[in-house]
Amino acid sequence: MDKEHTPERRKSQDRRKSVVDRRLGAGRRRGPGRRLTDERKSAEQGQMSDEQFEFLLAIDEYKRKNTRPFPTWTEVLEVIKAMGYRKVAEPQSLKPFVKDPKPDKVPSKT
Repeated sequence: MDKEHTPERRKSQDRRKSVVDRRLGAGRRRGPGRRLTDERKSAEQGQMSDEQFEFLLAIDEYKRKNTRPFPTWTEVLEVIKAMGYRKVAEPQSLKPFVKDPKPDKVPSKT
């Protein structure tokens, strides 16, 4: 069949107007219980604690030195141990992450 003689089946001229822009993530919803912790949200927004930033730099250095864009979990554990972390306590069940409390107000020097 010739494209010039094929009838148009779409009802609307611009169907993209009704489609949610997926790059913004506006159409994506998190279900109940899927809310991000404050610590995770701030890390995703680029606000990391010193400890998180140190870990990020260590992983980045490992990836560059070993030409490994995606290290395995075993390699990540090696990096953690190289940073000086050791198992010193009995294993505990994982708890939800809680952001470190910060003072509400900074004392003013007057």
